[in-house]
Amino acid sequence: MRNYLLLLTTLILVSSCKEALPKYTTNSANAFRINQVGYYPEALKKAIITDTTQATTFYLIDQQTRESIFEGPLSETYTWDLAGETVRIADFSDFTTPGSYSVYIENIGYSYPFEIKKKVLTDVFTASVKSLYYQRASTALDEKYAGVWARNAGHLDTEVTFHPSSGRTGTIASPKGWYDAGDFGKYVINGAFPLGQMMTLYEQYPNVLPDMSLNIPESGNKIPDILDEFKYELDWLLTMQDDDGGVFFKLTTKRFTDMTLPEEGKAERFIIGKGTAPSLDLAGVAAKGYRLYKDIDTEFADRCLASAKMAWEWAKNNSDIAFKNPEDILTGEYGDANFSEEWYWAAAELYLSTGEQEYENYLREHAIRLNVYKGGSWNNYMKFIAAFALIDQAKNTGFVNYLKENIIQAADTLVATTKSNDYFQPITVFNWGSNSDVLNAAMIIAQAYRITKKPEYLTTVLEITDYVFGKNATGYSFITGHGDKTPINIHHRQSAGDGIEAPVPGFISGGPNMSKQDRNDVTYPENTFPMNSWVDQTPSYASNEICLNWNSAAIYVLGFLEQESK
Repeated sequence: MRNYLLLLTTLILVSSCKEALPKYTTNSANAFRINQVGYYPEALKKAIITDTTQATTFYLIDQQTRESIFEGPLSETYTWDLAGETVRIADFSDFTTPGSYSVYIENIGYSYPFEIKKKVLTDVFTASVKSLYYQRASTALDEKYAGVWARNAGHLDTEVTFHPSSGRTGTIASPKGWYDAGDFGKYVINGAFPLGQMMTLYEQYPNVLPDMSLNIPESGNKIPDILDEFKYELDWLLTMQDDDGGVFFKLTTKRFTDMTLPEEGKAERFIIGKGTAPSLDLAGVAAKGYRLYKDIDTEFADRCLASAKMAWEWAKNNSDIAFKNPEDILTGEYGDANFSEEWYWAAAELYLSTGEQEYENYLREHAIRLNVYKGGSWNNYMKFIAAFALIDQAKNTGFVNYLKENIIQAADTLVATTKSNDYFQPITVFNWGSNSDVLNAAMIIAQAYRITKKPEYLTTVLEITDYVFGKNATGYSFITGHGDKTPINIHHRQSAGDGIEAPVPGFISGGPNMSKQDRNDVTYPENTFPMNSWVDQTPSYASNEICLNWNSAAIYVLGFLEQESK
């Protein structure tokens, strides 16, 4: 009898809720900050509510039946200073049934819809890797592969002028490679580092994107598509090595060009600078490339390893050549005068590829601490790429155990910060490219999970990913084309110049940037708090540009989750 009364009461409550639900709209969706892509069935699932009405209950609404199928209490009210918001939390982690849903709260309305299903991030992961194809220089993008974003070839780079800063005269052929960011420059440092980051994913999960998975020109050649795409960049990087082993810094015009398609960029392009950092970065990524391609293309792999060794030797004899833009060059500088991380990364990859004592000795003599990650720049992360490779492949248990301990310590600090931080993400300072800082932190936590299989680490990576897909102070899902509220006006010359409203898909916007270096050309909201110092405006290179080393972090984290989550 008691069970009957309980069932009757439940049916009455559900029926009342069905009758009370207004017509579905998303006009109120901005009050909800939620992962707009979706959740794995067993994952933590939270929505942040910025409208603090007197409602005490939230409902989960099935998108097909328009019925409430789950309800729960809203949390107490929290004040978040980084976002300048007062919020409450709807936690529906206990609901695991696959489907398409939205969250509803009386007197507020509905969230954007989202999915719960296995492999929920497959499409966005694939798109984030496919974005590399859209960044290819020196080739046309055919409609068969690029769809509406097809374009003519630009920047063939078959006759590039040596700038005086290179120490050379004449011209050189330096085709292929990916455009670095929203501009058309090609940079060795910021080509090698993100490539190394993405290669880490392949080394750990070699089946992550097999042949025929990306729909690129090389698909069907019986080589994993992801390796085909990596090779397009690596082919270019190898052209940037001088005959003496040293590596040039970048290939760009003298100043940034207009927001046009690549084919319209006719300004003269130059090989600029030569230095220690690009030489070591090429050594690291080429040595890593040797391991990835040695069983697929022996000749290419051997070339990679020979280039890596030459670059290392040149750096030994030219150990303090820092790069600064010459007076007539105004494109990205990627300046760095501290090469300790570059040395460590190069030594690690060369050691793993050759086993030679010189490189192992360097690692022994230059122990590097990893137990704190503060974000802020690519050059604070190369040591982690080295460590991730070493803990998986090195035979020296002494420094492997040391590195594992450091990674776990760094991860524990990041997990603790994420638990208590506004919007449950791991950073408190929002610099240029803050979204990559968030995802780089997630990558460290992912390694701790791979070492220990501790569920808390996987849960934290998932929650950080929720931040990227809309559970953040802006309410935007930051990866173009994925989610209901995504960036449209990214700082990206192809997207701005192609006449198509939708931007090229799969790019992650840089994210909130407290410094707002572009504020003279961009209209930010008044009294912008750190977590919402972001605008969807094309001129906003400080907050809404795209960049290889931002996408590389996203690619690793999304690929990791697709392999490890249920």
